[in-house]
Amino acid sequence: MIIRRCKYEDILSVAELEKLSFKGECWGFGTLASAFENSQYSMFVAEEDGEIAGYGCISVSYENCDLENVLVAEEYRRSGVGRRILNELLQEAKSRGAENMFLEVRVSNSPAMRLYLSAGFVGVYARSRYYSDGEDCLVMKKSLI
Repeated sequence: MIIRRCKYEDILSVAELEKLSFKGECWGFGTLASAFENSQYSMFVAEEDGEIAGYGCISVSYENCDLENVLVAEEYRRSGVGRRILNELLQEAKSRGAENMFLEVRVSNSPAMRLYLSAGFVGVYARSRYYSDGEDCLVMKKSLI
């Protein structure tokens, strides 16, 4: 398994992974392509035998960074792939001068919360009925300095 920068030709596979994982609220090809072409964003993929096993995306604006997505294909979950992608994104954010990383996570997504807590993120506040299905999200933050 390698973690590498996303290439334009990876975007279709990433969009398919999004569609399979985030029913209804996913980034489509157009959104991913726009992010890929925007210098504020950095995207990385996990690749195994030529297949995209996961990806992650951040956006950096001055001292703040938003963790936009970390997504791992179902067959690779709980194998450390998400942690490896997250670590790469944290290093990228630091190298781009970010001092804080923020993220939003569904309150029902306990595997993601465990990953983020173990990486040093802390809950900052909740947003009520944030998602289109009415679910709340937890905003989390990690200091990068």
